[in-house]
Amino acid sequence: MEPTPAARALATEAVHAGRDDLAALGVHAAPLDLSTTYPSYDSRAEAARLDRFAATGELPDGPPVYGRLDNPTVARFELALARLEGTEDAVAFASGMAALTAAVLVRVGDGLRHVVAVRPLYGCSDHLLDGGLLGTEVTWTDPAGIEEALRPDTGLVLVETPANPTLRELDLRAIAHSCGTVPLLADNTFATPVLQRPHESGARLVLHSATKYLGGHGDVLGGVVACDAEYARKLRQVRFATGGVLHPLAGYLLLRGLATLPVRVAAQSATAAELARRLAADPRVVRVHYPRLGGAMVAFEVAGDPHEVIAGVRLVTPAVSLGSVDSLIQHPGSISHRVVGEAGRSAGGISDRLLRMSVGLEDVEDLWRDLDAALSGRGRPTGSARETPERAYGPAAP
Repeated sequence: MEPTPAARALATEAVHAGRDDLAALGVHAAPLDLSTTYPSYDSRAEAARLDRFAATGELPDGPPVYGRLDNPTVARFELALARLEGTEDAVAFASGMAALTAAVLVRVGDGLRHVVAVRPLYGCSDHLLDGGLLGTEVTWTDPAGIEEALRPDTGLVLVETPANPTLRELDLRAIAHSCGTVPLLADNTFATPVLQRPHESGARLVLHSATKYLGGHGDVLGGVVACDAEYARKLRQVRFATGGVLHPLAGYLLLRGLATLPVRVAAQSATAAELARRLAADPRVVRVHYPRLGGAMVAFEVAGDPHEVIAGVRLVTPAVSLGSVDSLIQHPGSISHRVVGEAGRSAGGISDRLLRMSVGLEDVEDLWRDLDAALSGRGRPTGSARETPERAYGPAAP
């Protein structure tokens, strides 16, 4: 990675990290390299470069060899995200789940198959661990039980804070102390480096579903792990072997998304805090979950039927995912955490009346009017089913 420049504010890093060489290149926007392969007339040198990568995980000097090994556009995003998180390095993947899979496989490859985790986690993260799909064994515990749950074969401790979907907050510094020498992986998707930098509290690995706030516009899939240089080398070896690479166009869009990340998170958080305040005072809402840290996510449990609220919104989009410029709402028990068994959802505090809302950049009054109508039932369509607009490419065939 390039040397870190003199200390700069996070807002400045968000705009310039990964782009510091553009003026010297004579361009203003970051170039997009879509190459899948790169020419080389010295096959002996290529063999030596690949041998070094296989042995150490260090990226070869000079031009890339193949798109599955490295890409200059993706590398810019990795550099920028590492700067924002305050880590030595970062490695990008095709999705957040691909990133988590690689982080786990690094430890499995070292013979450390046991994972200690705290619920709730994102539903698919929970499913990946609980289902043993990677040959792992998981021990679920609360933060106070982490140290006791550790074993000689424990490879990782995995937490998410604020957690998906209840927004539960954890003391990362205390948890890192409990981990001892076992690496702590903290999912920072909800907070982003704008609100917290888990590495500064002792997390060795910081995971993002880059699909969410880092991209910010609901149009790109990606994942990334910010970490130290040693772990990054191992992650790149897993990425090369398993093929979970981030497409260069996605890397380009994610780098562009980072530039506006601080202003988006600030604006969305201000609106979310106001909606949380109004929901907490509303008799139609039983409980509101909003983190002390702030952020753009609000979860709330309704007194009535949560599915009616989902069916009743008109401005807010009823859809899975989060972190986009537009507001989204979903019922975790039906979608994002459906793959988690009922006992697991209960252990994570995910009630059947819980709704999770990702607050976008719309005006707060417009959002409140939409929520108010949905909570009161005024947003429901008059027909038997919600009207569905025609697809952008034309009406369905008769």
